[in-house]
Amino acid sequence: MASLLKLSTAVRRQTLLAGSRAGSTYAAAFRTALSNEPATEVTTLDSGLRVASESVPSQVATVGLFIDAGARYEDKHSNGTANFFEHLAFKGTTKRSQSALEQEVESMGAELDANTGRDQTSFTARCFSKDVPKLVEILADVVQNPRLEDADVKRAREVILGEIEQVDAGNLREVVFDHLHSTAFQGTSLGNSVWGPSSNIRSIKADDVRGYVNSHYKAPRMVLAAAGDVRQSELEKLAEKYLGKVESTFDGKPPQLSAVRFTGSEVRVRDDSIPLAHVAVAVEGCGVSGSDAVALSVASALIGTWDRTFGGGVNNASKLAVASAHDKLCHNFESFNLNYRDTGLWGIYFECDPLQCEDMLFNVQNEWMRLCTMVTDGEVERAKRQLKTKLLAQLEGPQSICEDIGRQVLHLGRREPLHDLERRIENVTASNVRDVAMRYIFDRCPAVAAVGPVENLPDYMRIRSSMYWTRL
Repeated sequence: MASLLKLSTAVRRQTLLAGSRAGSTYAAAFRTALSNEPATEVTTLDSGLRVASESVPSQVATVGLFIDAGARYEDKHSNGTANFFEHLAFKGTTKRSQSALEQEVESMGAELDANTGRDQTSFTARCFSKDVPKLVEILADVVQNPRLEDADVKRAREVILGEIEQVDAGNLREVVFDHLHSTAFQGTSLGNSVWGPSSNIRSIKADDVRGYVNSHYKAPRMVLAAAGDVRQSELEKLAEKYLGKVESTFDGKPPQLSAVRFTGSEVRVRDDSIPLAHVAVAVEGCGVSGSDAVALSVASALIGTWDRTFGGGVNNASKLAVASAHDKLCHNFESFNLNYRDTGLWGIYFECDPLQCEDMLFNVQNEWMRLCTMVTDGEVERAKRQLKTKLLAQLEGPQSICEDIGRQVLHLGRREPLHDLERRIENVTASNVRDVAMRYIFDRCPAVAAVGPVENLPDYMRIRSSMYWTRL
């Protein structure tokens, strides 16, 4: 019997050693593969416009213009103007009618898209790599020579008001996050909605949009980014040719981000006709370039994301997911870590039955306190692997790569290489996670936004009192 026990122990030891060696070999191969990824090239033209690209072996490419213009650069009177221009951008230019623009794009099999966020606006085109020069010219024409006729403004106003009604009625997640920003950053521009209030939309005129574009769409605030079978030198020439006349000086003071301030507070919109309660709870996070950004992302990955439709059920690695599946606490939840230039929001969003709000929030806050005090090395390792998988999966194909390039170069002036990001994630330890959780979560005033049948959601003082443990 003793000899059998010794043999069994030896076999287990050899198995563990073999597994460790295999894992080490895989990790080394993974890092080597990341380090061999094409570098992102960035050039700044004399005008201040930045050109960035990454060569991707693909017949399809994505090219885009990314501009420092969004809801954060608006005041209460102009809020909604950036999004208004997004709806007008492809309605024609002084050189092309709307029908001519659409026919030209469709004849190349290309797709145009525009997106407005809180701190940036983007205009992108997906096309064959050989058509990149033509699409750069079209995008340059769109942002430099918008037609902005009164009839188009009137139609865009009707479309935007209709979209706001649809969002309010059907996309409650977006509604909750708008409320979360408005209460967390109340009194600052980061609390502005991208859509803007309906009263502003009804009063915006063509001259208002034209003035906004003229004051914000300047060369130092723009990035031309591309991913696909493109060459940086050729993209620079295209930028000089088609965007060389973009002004680099400002009439008066350049647009600046106003100071941001986080306020622990809440907003509740009770509506018992809605079947599920939609709740978001968040604390202030750090900016996109903050030293704690990666550790907070790992902490968010540790909490995880779960939906009733997912497989695994009670066998999920996330303890909150296990509790949600076993006790039917919610229909879904997602932990998030939103990063802006100078601040962020770290928290959770969930949808649950009306009478489960209290129990779900109790489990959420218990898990947050566990992050601060007793998270283990094994949990952190699992979260790091999941975070790497998620980040790499988001960079599949030229479109997502182009968007990542534009966003990072606009905010940071460069794009972080994947192997550097992987190394930063790998260097995060359980101690790091506990430390950042103590700084950002423990005994901090949260911001709460809730929509729907939320009578069962605890009052704010109870939520606040559960943001710390009094344990020896």
